[in-house]
Amino acid sequence: MDRTTQLTPLPPGTRVPGEVAVHHPVASAGALRREAAEVLAGNWTGRSTVPSRTLYPHQWSWDSAFVAIGLRHLSPLRAQSELETLLAAQWGDGRIPHIVFNALVPLDAYFPSPDFWRSSTAGRAAGAPRTAQTSGIVQPPVHALAAWLVHRADPGLSRARGFLPRVYPRLAAWHRYLLHRRDLGGRGLASVVHPWEQGMDNSPAWDAPLARITPAPARSFRRADLDHGAAEDRPTDLDYGRYVRLAANYRDGGYTDGHGEFAVEDPSFNALLIASEHALARIAKELGAPGSARQARAERLTATLVERLWDPAEGMFFARDVVTGTLIPERGVSGLLPLLLPGLPRDLTAALVRTVHGPRFGLGDTTRLVPSYDLTGEAFDPHRYWRGPAWFNTNWMLERGLRLHGELGRADALRTALLETAGRSGFAEYVDPYTGEACGALRFSWTAALTLDLLHQNGQDGQDGHGHGHRHDRDNDNDNDNEHGGGDRDGHEDRDRDDEHDHDHVHDDARHDDHQVRFGMSDKGGDRG
Repeated sequence: MDRTTQLTPLPPGTRVPGEVAVHHPVASAGALRREAAEVLAGNWTGRSTVPSRTLYPHQWSWDSAFVAIGLRHLSPLRAQSELETLLAAQWGDGRIPHIVFNALVPLDAYFPSPDFWRSSTAGRAAGAPRTAQTSGIVQPPVHALAAWLVHRADPGLSRARGFLPRVYPRLAAWHRYLLHRRDLGGRGLASVVHPWEQGMDNSPAWDAPLARITPAPARSFRRADLDHGAAEDRPTDLDYGRYVRLAANYRDGGYTDGHGEFAVEDPSFNALLIASEHALARIAKELGAPGSARQARAERLTATLVERLWDPAEGMFFARDVVTGTLIPERGVSGLLPLLLPGLPRDLTAALVRTVHGPRFGLGDTTRLVPSYDLTGEAFDPHRYWRGPAWFNTNWMLERGLRLHGELGRADALRTALLETAGRSGFAEYVDPYTGEACGALRFSWTAALTLDLLHQNGQDGQDGHGHGHRHDRDNDNDNDNEHGGGDRDGHEDRDRDDEHDHDHVHDDARHDDHQVRFGMSDKGGDRG
């Protein structure tokens, strides 16, 4: 996500040099839920949710997936619409662009703007939409997982609207694009062709591959972000020149894949693709198809991920530079996120858990949340975007992975830390992993949305406290079939849950109406200008 190339002023509360972050007292679960809902209501545009009303005024791809995962607990209809709006801008070749631009927002409100990407002209051969302006690169494929979870939130509504039958073909085309056109290494894993695609913009993992890229001239773009924040907290001018050069070359090549100087197989990108392939199998079964082929593909991809990217000596996964064929020896949070997958061998999951809680990431010892980069690495910086700060989406994924693999105590502890930090930081974009100090934008949408998901559990939704030690209701909507992968289930348990949920549909509608009144969850747009 190219969020650091921002031209608009930082919103109130963003940390700037010399400013002390305000930490709010820990709120009750009910108050925290209400505040999170208000963030999402304020960032709703009438069609989709912006990551931050001021800083990021368009629709981002994986942001919308995470937003939908949280919104399903307030308004399943709004959550479905969030994904449908994004998928409406899908390209003919199957890619889901990482930004869908709002035509009502001035061009100079964000860089790179639509006139940089020129999607409707440069992307014509790849099937870019004519009626929407988008970027030409992608973001991590969380979408099928999000669609399945949104369906499970209210199967009756989903079926009545034909939600899954409408989104399934688009999600299948998205996976087909990644599995075929982006298999640049020829071994089955998808490659990213720009650091922004993987979502962790300036991770140290990109330093070596980016060193091959000739930067764009400084005069060809304007880094107005430095007008509003400290340069030492931002990617360097050299990095920005390379980001712009890569994107411009991709655009000028008609957004065709396989010809660029940057191609990396990333652990988290592929782990999310595999998790979403598991979800597509569940969606296929819901629609009456076997789903076994997708389940088998997810299992094969998991084996390939281990074969290509696992380092047993380090106890984590590493990105592979497809151009050189070598692993990139930088320890980032991306190398921990395959913990999300059900089919990992037990010795690998145990090693990942040790690494998460060991000296390099320090969870439960020196850090409140898992940092984005190795605490002991030379490039570590607790405030510089993806070179050290803790992010809520990656920690949400790790909490889910810990819970999936039976590490309930560790998952509960991380969940508690996430909820406390979200409330105290004002739903910050990211935080100092040691102190929880707010960094980046406040009232950030995916932070609020994933807070709602963590709060949603049996009997705890509106109660005080954070429910430490309770198993989450959301575990029941896990997209995975068995604790460690193993084949298809007969589906009876899911059908029983669906029947029970359908029986309670009238009650859920009443609860949804209550959310509309209390949290502004109507479809009339946000309550801030």
